[in-house]
Amino acid sequence: MFSYDPYAALAELRPTAALELTSPDFEAGGALPLSAWSADRGGADLTPRLQWSTPPAGTKSIAVSCFDPDAPTGSGFWHWAAFDLPADLTRLESIDGSASALPSGAKVMPNEARLQRYIGAAPPAGTGVHRYFFVVDALDVETLGLTGAETPGILGFHRHFHTLARGILVGTADPAER
Repeated sequence: MFSYDPYAALAELRPTAALELTSPDFEAGGALPLSAWSADRGGADLTPRLQWSTPPAGTKSIAVSCFDPDAPTGSGFWHWAAFDLPADLTRLESIDGSASALPSGAKVMPNEARLQRYIGAAPPAGTGVHRYFFVVDALDVETLGLTGAETPGILGFHRHFHTLARGILVGTADPAER
């Protein structure tokens, strides 16, 4: 397993307030539920349920994503990226992550499989335990002005300059288990 934490590096560039991000489906640092694994690996390609503390004053929208920095790609693997969610949102049920499963006006970017939805964990054999960073950002703008056709990396760039508070919840997946 790699030890790189991309969000720690971002926090050094621009510190933000903390949101408490939890899931009733897994403990911080614990194994993802089977439903959050890829259908090809016995899962259901559904996000875990996520809930977070009330965003700070000035929050005008929310962005949420899932990133695996341990994928053997040299650049990680984006599983999901959604933005322009309502500012008063403080939870998401287990969903497929598509725009139709989110509140009106939300946009979803293509993941690494070029699908505009969540794609579940499927770490390849021999690559060790992977970490899945679920991240919720409270943003100071109602919209990031993106279409949803951009990459999650572009979303990360825009989030960086508008984040008031961030919550991070890391789950794990061991390829030896599936």
